Amino acid sequence: MSSETEETILSERDLLQFRRVITPAEKIQIWHATVTGYSFVISYESRDGPGLHGRPGYMASCRPTDTNRPAFKVTGSPFNTFIDADRACQTILVLLTEKP
Repeated sequence: MSSETEETILSERDLLQFRRVITPAEKIQIWHATVTGYSFVISYESRDGPGLHGRPGYMASCRPTDTNRPAFKVTGSPFNTFIDADRACQTILVLLTEKP
């Protein structure tokens, strides 16, 4: 699939709708989306300060919802922007749900 075709498919479908997860710790930034048997999470991490600690940026992960399997990191994480992480999750979902 060409990059141009893939971008067109992703923009037409807008498969994932991330929603902010409300936690008691206000400084933690986590977004979640579930669709087509997969759960996606994007979190913002930094080396220090409040919130989650790790490599700076937006970390994206995915796991199937119908089996008890661990999440896997979306290739390219951490991303510089939330939009980049969102696009990577959209691409992974397309790849996971493609019919052979």
